Amino acid sequence: MTSQTPIFRRSTTPDEAWLARATPEAPIDPDLPIIDAHLHAWHRGDHRYLIEDYARDLERSGHNVIATVAEEAGGMYRADGPEHLRCVGETEFFVGQAAMGASGKYTRARVAAGIVAFADLTLGDRTRETLEAHITAGNGRVKGIRQNGKWDPDPVVRGNGLPGRPGLYLDSDFGRGLNILTSLGLAFDASIFHPQLPEVTTMARTHPDARIVVIHSGTPVGFGHYAGKDDEVYANWLAGMKDLAACPNVHIKLGGLLIFLARFDFTKRAKPPSSLELATMWRPYIEPCIELFGADRCMATANFPVDKAGVPYGTVWNMFKRITEGCSADEKRRIYGETARQVYRLNLAD
Repeated sequence: MTSQTPIFRRSTTPDEAWLARATPEAPIDPDLPIIDAHLHAWHRGDHRYLIEDYARDLERSGHNVIATVAEEAGGMYRADGPEHLRCVGETEFFVGQAAMGASGKYTRARVAAGIVAFADLTLGDRTRETLEAHITAGNGRVKGIRQNGKWDPDPVVRGNGLPGRPGLYLDSDFGRGLNILTSLGLAFDASIFHPQLPEVTTMARTHPDARIVVIHSGTPVGFGHYAGKDDEVYANWLAGMKDLAACPNVHIKLGGLLIFLARFDFTKRAKPPSSLELATMWRPYIEPCIELFGADRCMATANFPVDKAGVPYGTVWNMFKRITEGCSADEKRRIYGETARQVYRLNLAD
């Protein structure tokens, strides 16, 4: 893939007809309980992914997803009011999706059992106001915050509508906001490209009480000026992950590799890859995460509907189950649910 490939957009609309060409797969270990710890919901022009769309994907997959964590995506903000509080509209939207799920009409999974919302942590006193507004609006569901820190000198890589800036996580104002977040009992989802892993390591060491979750396996990048440099990217990514693993307050969301790792061009394939193909492509990144961080700091995520651009939902979970085939029952219990439950302090009691 080259830097001219125009497909690396976070909200690429999936082609349902193309996804339907996937070779049918029976779910592997279908009874294993799963908490999908990174699920988006949105309505962006012709790209809609709401509870009924997710319920359809889950039903087709045959996997036993018992709960989801809703991840902010910059949508459904309030149309007016103070600028720093408009993002609370997305939390209100997620709570509405959760209420629809609780009706039992769509799925048995507890949709948005936890919410990772957006807040700008650099705003001083307004940061606290935003966080407290999220907590109030979330009715006990807001468990974390994500503020994007992605930045790269290559405009092709950073040009994904993601408003990161250089060194955000090392900024003193951000650090003060992270302290406020931590004092409120929330986790922080860190979103970076793989060359920025040292910034997360520094952040974690500077804020040892913060619960930090690095999304998308540390986001190794394989396009733009990283194209054709697979060995270099892998070595740099692995070195960064080894240093990061020494920070006991850091956890990893496995998966989410479709768009940025760019191991296949889903616009040109005749049909989606099988779970075996996907496992072959992603195993070199997912296995080291489990080995370095341990099952008690890893959580499996499907990253839908972003990764739906290239694979069906069931294929993602079969891929994970192929890669974790050699894990013990306790390790699987942690990777597929318990780590997410503990890190996000989910209340799943009946």
